[in-house]
Amino acid sequence: MKNILSKFSISFLIIAFFGNVSAQKIDAKAKTILEAVSKNYKAKDNVYFKFVYGTGTGKKVTKTEPGIFYSAKDKYKLKIMGIEQIYDGNKIYNISADDEEVTIATPSGSEQMFSPLTYIEEYKKGYNVKYIGKIKVNGVNTDMIQLTPTTKNGIKLVNIFVNDAKKQMVKMEQFSTDNTVSVIAINDYKENQKLSSSLFNFDKAQFENFIITEL
Repeated sequence: MKNILSKFSISFLIIAFFGNVSAQKIDAKAKTILEAVSKNYKAKDNVYFKFVYGTGTGKKVTKTEPGIFYSAKDKYKLKIMGIEQIYDGNKIYNISADDEEVTIATPSGSEQMFSPLTYIEEYKKGYNVKYIGKIKVNGVNTDMIQLTPTTKNGIKLVNIFVNDAKKQMVKMEQFSTDNTVSVIAINDYKENQKLSSSLFNFDKAQFENFIITEL
């Protein structure tokens, strides 16, 4: 279980590792929308949302997992699949209560953290970007934007759905060349809440009976 969150992040953030800025075609309307969303997220002191992470084959999602996410600037806390992941701005802590194990790692400069901005800003790195049009997602009017890679990177295409009125991403779909699909659907979005100062801290004293491995 200790690697489940890293696998989750890698499977959905694979677009972050294969950027190539050559030969991009970026639709002006799509760029305007994505930049507005990015600006909106960066302006907030903190962000909270619930999400559903789905996986499957073709265009069909066959397995879903609920999760919650907190972030404040460069820090975050993620809970999914019975695992808690904390990034305190310096190190990543993967905590598995079932396995009674904690793995601590210092991310390399090339790694991308789990954040809405990771998805919103990846259009700048080797993707053709196209505005598709208006579409309803779970009753919400959204703008659909499609990203297709300019080089082979294992991804067929990525669809981003944005609530343009609120400047928030509500859904993202990633279709891979191996015929798998990954989906993140966001709900219960909140911002600028009063959060505990210790929310993004890892207290080793709380895990005395856990196996703690620092990589």
